[in-house]
Amino acid sequence: MADEAGSQADGQRQFICGVIEGFYGRPWTTEQRKDLFRKLKSMGLSSPSYMYAPKDDYKHRAYWRELYTVEEADHLSSLIAAAKEAGINFYYALSPGLDMTYSSPKEIATLKRKLDQVSQFGCEAYALLFDDIESELSKADKEVFQTFANAHVSVTNEIYTHLGSPKFLFCPTQYCASRAVPTVLESEYLNTLGSKLNNDIDILWTGDKVISKTISIESIQEITEVLRRPPCIWDNLHANDYDQKRVFLGPYSGRSPELIPHLRGVMTNPNCEFYGNFVAIHSLAFWSRCSLDSKVNSPLSADIKLETENEDELPAEFLSKNVYHPRVALKNAIADWLPEFFMEKEAWGPITKPQPQVQMVMPIIPIIPSINTCMSLTTTTTTSTNSRTVPEVNTTQLQALADVCVVSSTLAPISNPVMNSLVSPTKVITNDDIINPIPTTAASNIELPKKIPISVVPVPIMEAKSVDASVDLGLDNAVFDDNAIKLKSESAQDQLELEVEDLEEKQEPVASLSVDTMVDDASLSPLSAGVNEPMECSSSIASQVSPREEEAIKMVADDVLMESVNDVHSMHVESGTSSPISNAEMREENEAQSVRTIDNNTSTGGYKSKVTVEDLGLLCDLFYLPFEHGSRGLKLLVEFNWLKGNANVILQDRSAGGVSDDIKTAKPEVTEWHQRCDQFDVLCTGVVELLIKIAHCKNKEICHELYSYVWDISGALSLLNCYVKWLALGHFPHNTSSYTEGSYTWFSKGWKEAFMSGDQEPWVFRGGLIADLQRLMPVDSGNDLFVYKLPEQPTANYYLLRPYCNADEQNVNEVCTRLYLQWQEESDGGVHIPYPLPANVAGIVADGLIGGHLTLSPQLCIVAYDENNSVIGYACAALDVSIFRRNLELCWFTELREKYPKDLCPHGGNEVVGRLVKRFVEKFHCSSSNVPLEDCPVEVSGSFPAVLISGTLREAEQRDSGITKRMLTVLLAALRANGCFGAHVCVPEQDVGQVNFYSRIGFVEVYREEVTKCIYMGRRF
Repeated sequence: MADEAGSQADGQRQFICGVIEGFYGRPWTTEQRKDLFRKLKSMGLSSPSYMYAPKDDYKHRAYWRELYTVEEADHLSSLIAAAKEAGINFYYALSPGLDMTYSSPKEIATLKRKLDQVSQFGCEAYALLFDDIESELSKADKEVFQTFANAHVSVTNEIYTHLGSPKFLFCPTQYCASRAVPTVLESEYLNTLGSKLNNDIDILWTGDKVISKTISIESIQEITEVLRRPPCIWDNLHANDYDQKRVFLGPYSGRSPELIPHLRGVMTNPNCEFYGNFVAIHSLAFWSRCSLDSKVNSPLSADIKLETENEDELPAEFLSKNVYHPRVALKNAIADWLPEFFMEKEAWGPITKPQPQVQMVMPIIPIIPSINTCMSLTTTTTTSTNSRTVPEVNTTQLQALADVCVVSSTLAPISNPVMNSLVSPTKVITNDDIINPIPTTAASNIELPKKIPISVVPVPIMEAKSVDASVDLGLDNAVFDDNAIKLKSESAQDQLELEVEDLEEKQEPVASLSVDTMVDDASLSPLSAGVNEPMECSSSIASQVSPREEEAIKMVADDVLMESVNDVHSMHVESGTSSPISNAEMREENEAQSVRTIDNNTSTGGYKSKVTVEDLGLLCDLFYLPFEHGSRGLKLLVEFNWLKGNANVILQDRSAGGVSDDIKTAKPEVTEWHQRCDQFDVLCTGVVELLIKIAHCKNKEICHELYSYVWDISGALSLLNCYVKWLALGHFPHNTSSYTEGSYTWFSKGWKEAFMSGDQEPWVFRGGLIADLQRLMPVDSGNDLFVYKLPEQPTANYYLLRPYCNADEQNVNEVCTRLYLQWQEESDGGVHIPYPLPANVAGIVADGLIGGHLTLSPQLCIVAYDENNSVIGYACAALDVSIFRRNLELCWFTELREKYPKDLCPHGGNEVVGRLVKRFVEKFHCSSSNVPLEDCPVEVSGSFPAVLISGTLREAEQRDSGITKRMLTVLLAALRANGCFGAHVCVPEQDVGQVNFYSRIGFVEVYREEVTKCIYMGRRF
């Protein structure tokens, strides 16, 4: 009878729809929450609701027993009043499960007292959350309660009755199907809740996973049967508190509106960034007003099919208002979001990420079905009667990796800063002096199964059977259509037009699996107890290192490993008249002009500096959803992979005489390669322009929250764009693909399918599109190269990369000289060396340090430049140090001895300049007679054959500390394309500035020459 009454009540109650502030990390501010209430009211939600449940807010979880102070009470009261004024149901949630003794009358009284205080503030709806806690009862509780579920039921029912049976939500410990033990239908915990929890209490549920790609009617019917009531969905689709490189700006997706009659409600737990949630909330509101899904069985247009979608969909113009289509929802949300960027709002302080800081980074390991809890990573065992047999490989070869993946159970808990969002209307207060009281429990070790399906483990490429690599991508002229995959603004309605190429599946042999390829042993740290999840791994209770140990840990990048593309795809052939040499020359000559164009078009105050609908469409595509990249994000991946895989046509054309014969018509495949190269440059430039527009945005709060993401992806694209420009020069061998093949990229066998399937939680694929782009760079063991310090303030100033050209020589020489003189001042105890040097020796430093590289191997030189096209850094190398030194002596030093004779005296120079000049002159002349140029020790040249030199202006590094790493990454990729896998630098041991500089970019000492007092520093890649 109770169930029938409850069902009747469900039919009368309104559909709950709104927002849960339930993530880990920095909470929202009081003013942001009030702004949210206004937005929820304007978006037309039925029964709009908000739940206050920020995991790391002071007295919600860690200090749940403590009452609010007068000041905190004022802020919370004002929030509740603002919610009522806007017609929002305000749910106050408490999470006492971390350390509560359920059987203690004192604890129950404390819980009642806390909620009674909140009720005095005007609160009329509540929630108790028991997610992400240990499921074992304490010794005292075991004497009273038969099961864990009985304890939760007893406490919740008593609190519900005490508060007068208000609106009430309950979050179970088993809050999704993957956490149900053993299954949803057989879970004793869930069945106990269904039978004994008061039927007027609504139960929260996240779906099949913590973050569910889709939620089906069948799965909801199953959990409804167990809980004896329809669940209210706690939706983590847009939650990003587990990954600092991802923010989700795509539309609500993967849930049919036909679910609505089967649910009690849907509340989204969105991004940590408040201003990054407009699309998520707006599209959810649109979804809640619909009754049908757009996917139907009928003949449809193929040009709107996304690679990330498995079913055809109706074109947007044929959809009625009650039919939900994610891309239509995105268009509508963007149109309403745009005015927010023009609201004048200020923001203070440096840019900081709101997500919890991940202390240690997990390396990529073969994808294994897993449950990632805050205590351990454990594999799951699944059985299937119809599963096909998959070949398996033994995991013995991964023992070194397994050793790295062991989690220590003796790690001390970290004293996390306690955050309080209820003492200031506009900021979150952090009190570092309050010691976190939550105890730490022992962590389990990560275990690899004895066997791993070979379909998800790369095998040595030489052992893989050859596969026909001639696969047509199906990318024709439409790939260059500016209207394709583009948001267009038409008249006042900002009409959205979507044309997405259908990207065909590709088959590729997978590349070598070795521990060296997978893990950079020198840079890996021990694993933390787990990776933070939206409803997982509280920063309060996860086993982590102590503050003292924390300082000693070297942070490494998120799972960025060597990329792979084995096949050279066949290309669509189209006619063209321009020769490859003219294309290359045009790009080199117009480089400065293109940079000036970017700067002029996006200057402060100019019309083109304003954010447009098209810009927001691009932004959302770059940061789409956990299980899919947006269409333009996919296009960036596909285009780079195509350009890299087909670069050999440049060499074939040159060998056929295409370079020297500029009259001869270029081959169609060469023309296509250059066209797509130019189009890729346009795509990358569009992201730079977006970065500048975000920096100029009047709403500085939006700017502060989104700028770092666009900055990060812009930096990743600068790597790829520069590498493509370097490939266009054709300075690599025909067999370069054998050097640049790797594993674990978007195009590796099974990777994309695993990413998109939803079978894995999205934190398995760390870094999102940014990491997928970085992984395409053919650099192995390069984790440290992708760790950048975020800019502290948004700025329209930016740095880009390109291959060196002859016009850069003077600028590069100036950078080299200025930086060397700064290093010398530090080495000489602060003795100032005037710059510029006297005219007759102005170039002596650059000639001695970098002139040989620019003259003998200019094809292996990368430069960084600013928005004014001024060079601010360089990275140069020579493939073989022995050959390079011989050529230096035979060619370059011969010229320098004539240019700088032994008796040279600097005009007007002081004693310090004189000593500097003398040192270089002696270097040039020491090998002219019976003193040969010092050979590179075999201990160095054997493993690090390439010799390298790099430098970046100090002021440029202060603005962007990652620019040197990005230059180096492209240069190392160029070396690897030429079959070189190790490089070294040679610096005087007393030159502390140089030693520190190269140490910061990953070079370590490999040999010390006692006679010359030089240090050889090297790195593998």
